[in-house]
Amino acid sequence: MKYPHLFEPLKLGSTVLRNRIFASATGLSDYSFDGAFSDAAVAYYARKAQGGAAAVAIGECEIDPKGGGKSTGLCVDLSSFGTVAGLWRLASAITAAGAVCSPELQHHGRYGVAALGPSDGEDHGKPCHAMTEEQILATIQKYAAAAANCKMAGCGMVTVHGGHGWLPEQFFAEWTNQRTDRWGGSLENRTRFAVAVCDAIHERCGRDFPVEFRISGTEFEDGYGIDEGIQYAKALDGHADIIHVSVGVHGSGIGPGFFKSYPNMFEQEGKNVRFAAEIKKHIKQSLVACVGGMSTPEYMEEVIASGQADIVAIARGLICDPDLPNKARSGREDEIRHCVRCLSCFSNLFPSGRILCALNPETGRELEAEKPAAGTMKKVLVAGGGIAGMEAAITAAKQGHDVTLCEKSDRLGGAIACEEAVPFKANLAAYLALQEENLLKEGVRVKLNTEVTPEFIEKGKYDAVIAALGSEAAVPPIPGIDGKNVLPAEEAYRSPDKCGQKVVILGAGLVGTELAIYLRSLGKEPVVLELAPSMRMDGAFMHGSIVRMELEKRRIPVHFRTAAKRIDPDGVSTEDGCFFPADTVVYATGRKPNFEEAAALSAAAPGFAFAGDCTGVKNIMNATRTGWQAGMNIGR
Repeated sequence: MKYPHLFEPLKLGSTVLRNRIFASATGLSDYSFDGAFSDAAVAYYARKAQGGAAAVAIGECEIDPKGGGKSTGLCVDLSSFGTVAGLWRLASAITAAGAVCSPELQHHGRYGVAALGPSDGEDHGKPCHAMTEEQILATIQKYAAAAANCKMAGCGMVTVHGGHGWLPEQFFAEWTNQRTDRWGGSLENRTRFAVAVCDAIHERCGRDFPVEFRISGTEFEDGYGIDEGIQYAKALDGHADIIHVSVGVHGSGIGPGFFKSYPNMFEQEGKNVRFAAEIKKHIKQSLVACVGGMSTPEYMEEVIASGQADIVAIARGLICDPDLPNKARSGREDEIRHCVRCLSCFSNLFPSGRILCALNPETGRELEAEKPAAGTMKKVLVAGGGIAGMEAAITAAKQGHDVTLCEKSDRLGGAIACEEAVPFKANLAAYLALQEENLLKEGVRVKLNTEVTPEFIEKGKYDAVIAALGSEAAVPPIPGIDGKNVLPAEEAYRSPDKCGQKVVILGAGLVGTELAIYLRSLGKEPVVLELAPSMRMDGAFMHGSIVRMELEKRRIPVHFRTAAKRIDPDGVSTEDGCFFPADTVVYATGRKPNFEEAAALSAAAPGFAFAGDCTGVKNIMNATRTGWQAGMNIGR
């Protein structure tokens, strides 16, 4: 076997785990307001088990929501016996696929509705209240009662969330715990709560019922460092069966500390593994799990083989490709769809209540994906070979249709292909290459340098057409925009050597700001001008926050409410009388959909659908979703 350490089974107490890959908790997935699991939620979590993960953690499981321990409206109420039946259904689906169901037990403490924590204080202007001795002891027992409900429902283990600033970490961190009784002060006192939770669960559920305990190995500049994190873990050694090492503290807001927990596309794979590795040096009895931005089996194998951790936990990597474990085990690593760490799953969680993915349109739509294929095979033409067109063609072919994809240029990938050489977009380039392989695998005929017209469709006698003609760069009406020193963003991405040392970028959307970061990494001096009062993030507000921090980190100037008046050979003059010197000016001022061209194809075949940017410019998630849905709907 290529990855013997990664796929070595584990037995903890009476629970058997088939490998060392855990599906880390991912929060909401279409829970109802009464905390029940919908069919969609069951399908979402079961899909991870079907993909080969050894354990599947269930997020947003609250031990005391009625007592104010929750911080969101949607959660699973583990204090309620009525939840057990729904949890049993979920655990059964996960177990049937060979994995272990592990609800993540949460109490938000000072950040919860009741704002009860170790000590009095304040959070964002909201007062926090110190728990009494009686409340502390009762809460410990509520963890145990919740775990007992999970065991009754058929879960093979539980995960206690004692990191990211939740209640157990609040007791441990000195900045949130100023108690002078046996629950505060010394290290032993501050870890007493976490240890008591583990022991209470084992007492209630049996020593052979495993407890995974998630901690933050460090809170970085927000609180304690790795030395204190080591002490936190050492106190739990032998009490928790698995010490799961994450990092960061969230609290009640989304700030820099929040993003430390989730490595972004500008950071290396497994950036936070080093904290688990440091902690593991001091642990004698418990196993140690690591988490954070891992997606390649080669890297995960090395983490375990080298002794940095015993288990790897993956959240976003399995959102993007739940079959990652099975593909790695069977030697199909080249088929893995790697997470690009764009945080679209987070950005879309709050409006939808579901986990969705920019690259995998089936995530969060597992029930739709399970629908039987169309009964009648159709002859299908997909016009446009960008992200939406490729997804539409692959999906239609999987449904049993005879599919041809035509692209008028000499290559596939659409507008986004210009970014394939950008280092922090390496996984996006790999995705485009994988999609090309999938087209071949599914038998799609691909015709490059081929423009689709109504006559072309009628001559081919196609039953259905999917128009995925994308969009074109919008050229701003600025004097001098046609100058020799002016480039569209696509060309600057594709040929950065065409940009001089000083570059003025017009437009502070993701295209323009990420280009600025790319050019800075090449040693150039970009400046971004934006007419609006803030960055334009196209719905990707989480990634947008990362980009803002990266711009600040790299000291890239961004000038808002700044309109370009004229472009000259030596720079850009603005409406407010400023002048920005530049060797090259790049415009990233949005795109315009190719709607008229797409609509012109609508009457040439009995079936017709739009996909992607041709009906309105949005983002990659919209492209994959609309392409997938168009392909799924043919013949239905």
